Amino acid sequence: MRLEPYQIRILGGGQFACPEGERVLIAMEQFGASDIGVGCRGGGCGFCLVRVVEGEYRTGKMSTAKVSVADQAKGYALACRIYPMNDLVIEVL
Repeated sequence: MRLEPYQIRILGGGQFACPEGERVLIAMEQFGASDIGVGCRGGGCGFCLVRVVEGEYRTGKMSTAKVSVADQAKGYALACRIYPMNDLVIEVL
């Protein structure tokens, strides 16, 4: 288990830490930041759509009506379903 949290940097915005196994959106809220829009937190509304510019991550289940498989291949994902595997740079849409 990793002891140091991953660093999440928002293009044109702030930066916050995300512990291993935590979702990016939840870590942002716990940090007190508000760079990413917050909606349902469940992967269905699409309000927290972002594009991961740099870094590796995995995603939990999210609505393909909000993020298609083709978009996922281009780095688009819902922040409420992104689990970083290293430091990330994210573009908020």
